[in-house]
Amino acid sequence: MLKWKILEKVLPLKFNWNISRNLSFEKKNFFIQVSDFNNYGIGEVAPNIRYNENEELIKNQFEKFIEISSNIKNIDELNNILNSIKLCNSLRFGIESSFIHYLCQKNKILPYKFLKLKRPNYINTSFSIPIMELDNIENFIKINNLKRFSSLKIKVNSENAIDMISFISKLTNQKLRIDANEAWKDVDELIKFTEKIKKFNIEFIEQPMPASMKEEYFYYKKHCPFDLIADESIENEGDFEYLSKAFTGINVKLMKAGGYFNAIKLLNKARKSNLKTMLGCMIETSLGIYSAFNISNNIDYIDLDGFLIIKEDTFNLVYENEGKLFVNKEQELLEYF
Repeated sequence: MLKWKILEKVLPLKFNWNISRNLSFEKKNFFIQVSDFNNYGIGEVAPNIRYNENEELIKNQFEKFIEISSNIKNIDELNNILNSIKLCNSLRFGIESSFIHYLCQKNKILPYKFLKLKRPNYINTSFSIPIMELDNIENFIKINNLKRFSSLKIKVNSENAIDMISFISKLTNQKLRIDANEAWKDVDELIKFTEKIKKFNIEFIEQPMPASMKEEYFYYKKHCPFDLIADESIENEGDFEYLSKAFTGINVKLMKAGGYFNAIKLLNKARKSNLKTMLGCMIETSLGIYSAFNISNNIDYIDLDGFLIIKEDTFNLVYENEGKLFVNKEQELLEYF
């Protein structure tokens, strides 16, 4: 019989994580472990307040899952249970991934092979610069040696965006990814902002307005010369007819998608809809980043720097070198899963 348990861990951050909607100094994530006492698997849960996920919700919903989980024998049985109850997406992913990792350890197979996917040897990731005073940016880039990354993601709000982008553009020739986390509420103001940044080396703009402003996205797309990526506008489900008309790409995160299989399905739907694909993350340990690594083949944009933001990573499943992410030795991974 399988034994399930949930662990929580506070993750202090290397620096203040300031985005348009909140400021964080630490992150509390949860880890789901399932075991038959011979083999075990672990999955990460990184809740996000944007989707109304919090500590109490995670614990209560996990208890609800435990009440009906009994002795699950295979992934189909697990998915039937998960589909029968309402769980927030990050917890659903933590449960699904822990069970898949358990099966992988039991059968001596790595997750990407279990998922019947190819996996690259390494991937390039961007690194995110949080909102901060201009006087601190140059030192932040130097201390963190950010010029080793092929692109930088700049967290902005509607008030500081021009100043931050202009200032960083003077310091580096790297490609810039602009992430506003729904900061603009006025589409005409957003268009004016976009006109001002055309001269900079912008790779894409990510979710500049709230997901609820659907008609405004149709209008804005006509005036945006860069790729326009949907993040908050797609979670575990997506209206791809709408998304293909309002955006040029989507950001899929395992914690939003609610599972490996659903994330893969969303990515495939995006490709069929001629949308570019992006693989993102929350603030996570290398366990969560490793999970994303396993579905990272044939992705247009990679943004998997969440584990580089925390002070201490206990898993060390992924490491970064010169802006590239690598997986540690495969035979060692079987000890985790």
